[in-house]
Amino acid sequence: MDASAITALAALLGATIGGLTSLTASLLTQRTQVRAQWIGQELLRREDLYKDFIATASQCYIHALQHGEPDVPGLVRLYGQIARMRVLSSPPVLAAADEVGRKVVDTYLAPDKTFIELREMVRNRSLDHFQEFSTAARAEFDALRGREL
Repeated sequence: MDASAITALAALLGATIGGLTSLTASLLTQRTQVRAQWIGQELLRREDLYKDFIATASQCYIHALQHGEPDVPGLVRLYGQIARMRVLSSPPVLAAADEVGRKVVDTYLAPDKTFIELREMVRNRSLDHFQEFSTAARAEFDALRGREL
């Protein structure tokens, strides 16, 4: 084999390796960008679901404290949101949401509260049944954000 063939083969091999390196880097960059975009959309979807869940559960809970008759449309919304969490959320978030739902339903069976009793519950901080849910949701968001980096 003569020197010109070896030189041409080396140039061709170098160009091929350079092209493959460039292609691989481009594919990895694109994959990383797509993954970051998907995680960002997933975070927004869960934030919206959790925000709506907290609003619905709060309304149902306050209704349950003041009325013995359940707010059926509100409970349907609440359990619909919990069902969506079964698909999207981590097990700790789902368990905490189920517990909030149980507390709301159990509250309908308790005696109605007067405004004075509600004020005392606010002072004692016994109205907040979302601590475990909020903590689990925050941990889930932190884990997703960690995967984004």
